[in-house]
Amino acid sequence: MSVCIVIPARLGSTRLPEKALADIHGKPMIQWVYERAARVKGVDEIVVATDHARIAAAVHAFGGKAALTPESLASGTDRVAHVAREMREERGSRAPAIFVNVQGDEPQLDPASVERSLELVRSGCFPMATPAAPLKDEAALKNPNVVKALVAADGRAVYFSRYPIPYSRGEIPRRAEDLCVRHHLGVYVYTTETLLKFAALPKCPWEAAESLEQLRALFHGIPIGAASADRATTGVDTAEDLEIVRRAFEENLLS
Repeated sequence: MSVCIVIPARLGSTRLPEKALADIHGKPMIQWVYERAARVKGVDEIVVATDHARIAAAVHAFGGKAALTPESLASGTDRVAHVAREMREERGSRAPAIFVNVQGDEPQLDPASVERSLELVRSGCFPMATPAAPLKDEAALKNPNVVKALVAADGRAVYFSRYPIPYSRGEIPRRAEDLCVRHHLGVYVYTTETLLKFAALPKCPWEAAESLEQLRALFHGIPIGAASADRATTGVDTAEDLEIVRRAFEENLLS
């Protein structure tokens, strides 16, 4: 089964405009994401799906592949689905069977966690999968910027939330590991059919309430497997996040 990683990257990001081109020790952030994605085993090709020629030019400058997608697309999933549809039209049966959505603001991407997510889909255990790591501490559990994944005994993601879940009245421990709640990371693996079905589904009330589009899949009955990730990584949403990542590179914290 051929696998394609698509990295959606939009120039006009809301909280940190042009973050895909932000410099991190001499390279634009999109290059760090691309190079980390290239370390994932079992992947046949990588494409940056962008809405702007400046990002495409930056990708081409370091030897990467980029596809221009309509600016009107509302989400990263829509960009990945757009690339998948175009590949199906152009290649027919030779188009990738599995797509991986690696968000363009994940310069600390952990290749191993992507590989574990891939295996859940490739083996047929789940039509869609995403990595989840241990929560660092109680503060992370309460932080609305840290997306929590509630994981069942069979490895299925039951729900995602920005708030502490499940609610505890004190009868059960609040430690995250005891509650089977983990830190969700911004990577999604899907069969091509699941990706195109997911992208075509209407938004649901859970998604609107939490501002988390993966809840659309759960609402409409698409099971999501939660693969084990060894550590949480910092997605770059704000200027503060960017400085955290820059310091991490300086301190050589990345493997």
